[in-house]
Amino acid sequence: MAVNPLNLERIRRLEEITFRAWPALDTASHAGWLQRFSNGYTKRANSINALETIAKIYSEAIDALEAPYRARGLPPVWRITPLAPPAAEGLLEARGYRRLEESLVQVAPLDGSFIPDPAVNITSHPSLDWLAGFAELSPVSPIHRPTMTRMLQSIALPVGFALVEEASRPLAFALGVVEDDYLGIFDILVSPAARRRGLARRVLRSVCAWGYAQGARFAYLQVVDSNAAARPLYVEHGFETVYTYWYRVPPSPQSSRP
Repeated sequence: MAVNPLNLERIRRLEEITFRAWPALDTASHAGWLQRFSNGYTKRANSINALETIAKIYSEAIDALEAPYRARGLPPVWRITPLAPPAAEGLLEARGYRRLEESLVQVAPLDGSFIPDPAVNITSHPSLDWLAGFAELSPVSPIHRPTMTRMLQSIALPVGFALVEEASRPLAFALGVVEDDYLGIFDILVSPAARRRGLARRVLRSVCAWGYAQGARFAYLQVVDSNAAARPLYVEHGFETVYTYWYRVPPSPQSSRP
């Protein structure tokens, strides 16, 4: 994965703030790698990630890094970013690990032009109704909902939980997290019954306005490359790809949310 060396420091910073914005329940560091554990809820929070370009990879290291996942009954999921050593791809592919869900990490500048929509309510804590509606729309399986709640409630940074309701029915959700001058935008969700009404655009702009008021001057997000519905919206709002990543999973992995 060839990357301009000048971009590596920016990539490393985006990786670090994303880890804090979407916190795992448990983590461990080993030989330049970060292991994240969250009872199988989302691949991002249950994956092996390179922290430094000097991270080492060889057959014995793969076995050692995967052992804690297997001990917990979790599939060992590798998240491959430009920080991963080049040999990682070939070693994992040789083991039959499938490559899936290529995703784009995109960044856009923020300014005062974003106007919050009065229909988008943003609070600093998720209500029980917010958590239930988010889990239903996401969707999150019942077995993972306690973990989801713990993760969302454990975010230590300034966070905004966005919600659009109509007649007491939740129609759209999003999550914004600010660290220094960066706003992370996660999980813009719109109910199927309310699509084609511009709700995703209104929620995105409102979260950006909230983040700007919190001091953020850049916004970042992660979008699956194949998400043809969302990508034009992000291009419209100035988001550009800084780097890509994907997952490598063993043959016949246990299912987990992207």
